[in-house]
Amino acid sequence: MKRIALVNQRYGVEVNGGSEYYTRLIAERLTDEFEVDVITTKALDYTTWENYYDADEEEINSVHVRRFPVEACRSEDFNSFNGAYLARLGAGKGNIFEEKLWFEKQGPYSPKAIEYIRENKDRYDAFIFVTYLYYLTVMGLPEVAEKSVFIPTAHEEPFIHFKTFEKLFPLPKAFVFLTNEEKALVNRMFPDTKNIPHQVMGTGVEVPGTPDEKAFRKKFAIDSEYIIYVGRIDEGKNCPEMFRYFTEYKARHPESSLKLVLMGKPVCRIPKHGDIISLGFVSEEDKFSGISGAKTLVLPSKFESLSISVLEAMTLSVPVIVNGRCEVLKGHCTKSNGGLYYTNYFEFEGILDYIFSHDAEYETLRENARQYVEKNYRWDVIMERFRNLLD
Repeated sequence: MKRIALVNQRYGVEVNGGSEYYTRLIAERLTDEFEVDVITTKALDYTTWENYYDADEEEINSVHVRRFPVEACRSEDFNSFNGAYLARLGAGKGNIFEEKLWFEKQGPYSPKAIEYIRENKDRYDAFIFVTYLYYLTVMGLPEVAEKSVFIPTAHEEPFIHFKTFEKLFPLPKAFVFLTNEEKALVNRMFPDTKNIPHQVMGTGVEVPGTPDEKAFRKKFAIDSEYIIYVGRIDEGKNCPEMFRYFTEYKARHPESSLKLVLMGKPVCRIPKHGDIISLGFVSEEDKFSGISGAKTLVLPSKFESLSISVLEAMTLSVPVIVNGRCEVLKGHCTKSNGGLYYTNYFEFEGILDYIFSHDAEYETLRENARQYVEKNYRWDVIMERFRNLLD
């Protein structure tokens, strides 16, 4: 049986979003045909990278997880260093030497993980690096480039313009892109990637059991219409703008009983408002039950490479409202006709007014959303492509 390693900065059932969750979904499904290791850190909190897990090794759902210590938490001066460097980068004064320090300050700084990759490269048939922005990928991929698959989860943001990536992106043996928009971005920014073998495929969506909207409403005492946000609640996901737009909508529609339900760990301030309900981290069962009962799922992020929460909503026939400044999210809407996008408050307000006043059109959005995921994001198709690429 061939042996492969997936490399990601965090891993565990407690990690429920982004590239980390995607890594776990892929790793667990590859165990049918491969011996799978995950190379990761002992960190859980991505804002500090403080060591959380004690064990060096453990089994999680048939996946062997190798955890390495973070030797220095995120630098206290990282935010100021980041702001200053991005200003220099924007002025055309970026350089790889400062960027090396940037990756160390941002973290997770784990030289022992890189040492393991270097010393054990011959034990594995392939290394799969998931997400481009962190120390483990930047330092680890060059060590095993000739047997690496790169899943960059790239999107347009200031960091993709780092000089470091001009050398990193042409290195892997193959790419997995989550969307056609991501592939176009990478090929445009790094022309040497155009001839590297690749597959464009997102993630499958699997609903555990049957969602129970009534049980969810009873458990959390929600008895009115609500829209839902699922994921990290932080500035990087543009949540403060979502809060402003929702509170403005409520102020302009005092007759509305609409709620905004939040699921996920709060990293930024959540306004105190009677119609904003923050549930924190919830179980998978509660997550899907909550999504199924929502009028729509909202994702205000300007930077996404796929968005699992959008696909989860769509598979439950829940239309989405997304930020039209993100090409990937906008693409989901235009390709599916199962969601709507906004670029300012009045478009956001208009969308909410529309879905609450056009019942027939809303039902069409629901069916289009479901069919989009069924046609494009089935696990059996995705994993067959993944295995072919590895072979």
